[in-house]
Amino acid sequence: MRRHPEQQVFRRPWAQVTLVTVTAVAVAVFLATIPTFRHFFDLGVYRGAVRSWLIDGNELYDYRYQDTEYGFTYPPFAALVMSPLAITSWPVAVAVAVLLNGAAVVVLIRWYFMPVLRRREWPVWTPCALMFLGFLVFEPSRDTFSYGQVNLLLLVLVCSDLRNRKLAGVGIGLAAAIKLTPVVFIGYLVLSRQYRQAATAVAAAAGATVLALLIAPSASAEFWTDAVWDTGRIGKLYYVSNQSLRGVVARLDGPPTLWLTAVALVVAYWCWWVRSRKPEPVLGFAVTGVIACLISPITWVHHLVWLIPGVFLLLDRAVRIPAAEPRRRQLAVLATGFVIMSSSLVWIWWAHPLGWGAFPGSNAYVWLSLVVLAALTQEAGRTAPIFAHGIPAEADRS
Repeated sequence: MRRHPEQQVFRRPWAQVTLVTVTAVAVAVFLATIPTFRHFFDLGVYRGAVRSWLIDGNELYDYRYQDTEYGFTYPPFAALVMSPLAITSWPVAVAVAVLLNGAAVVVLIRWYFMPVLRRREWPVWTPCALMFLGFLVFEPSRDTFSYGQVNLLLLVLVCSDLRNRKLAGVGIGLAAAIKLTPVVFIGYLVLSRQYRQAATAVAAAAGATVLALLIAPSASAEFWTDAVWDTGRIGKLYYVSNQSLRGVVARLDGPPTLWLTAVALVVAYWCWWVRSRKPEPVLGFAVTGVIACLISPITWVHHLVWLIPGVFLLLDRAVRIPAAEPRRRQLAVLATGFVIMSSSLVWIWWAHPLGWGAFPGSNAYVWLSLVVLAALTQEAGRTAPIFAHGIPAEADRS
């Protein structure tokens, strides 16, 4: 079999080592010089909140981090999961957070990227190393690392249901009990008639929530009756990091009805697409991740890791195109999107995000989310069987 030129390059050990080394140095320089390192702020919120709650005896949702307006915003079950942070030193907490997020990246690469490489008959370690470095540059995942956030871990938990026939739905349920965003995946399971998985997800979420209620009744009552409705605890809706449809409307100072109309249109399109196109679960999950980012009232830049499965699917489609020129065009589009979403572009409008003058740039990641949604839903029948051995068969989806 005749090998592609790029395959020959990747099979030369000196070329592989040189490429990875040069890229790693460039990424290190980039990470050392960019002005958006977050100093593990969210990890500090998690750790401070559970220490104040479990050790000092204060109310969980009364805590504010370093005299800021930011406190714990997740359900009480999340606080129980994070409770070891109460007795963990800061250096250890940072190290564990970095290692866990790094492990999540490795899992995502293993699930989504390695099948693409195998179809191209490329050696694995060099492209995977480059992809890992790419995660460190891509702003949503970069922010997840530097904030000490949990988004990558929740993404892995949700996507694990694609590989788990017997307990499919448990990952989504537990993720939804930790953070509310994954609840939208239960909606996808219902729309796609995966009723058994949807019931499992609801049961897992309800079980975790009831467990938290039994262990921490006061915190549970406060969250579900008060804190969950208080968006001011999270931050300003118009803040440039809020790359959701709600953020777009807030930066235009538009009425909430405009946002609700936009959400209704996006959800209607999603429902129509799922019911009419009947996508494979791997594609359905990817599209639902994009929908979650668009319709959530708050989608900070680091929440956009939910776009990653969709981006991997678009990459897989691009390399499967038989004609060289169309493949190059699609890969160029993907590379351009990656560069834009790694550039911290929206932060140019950090001080002045409001009004029509800032409208194109301050919402750049929303526009990219819409592009990814349109690209993914355009050709539902061309999804690569990335999880060929893990997706439930058609007969198992009821």
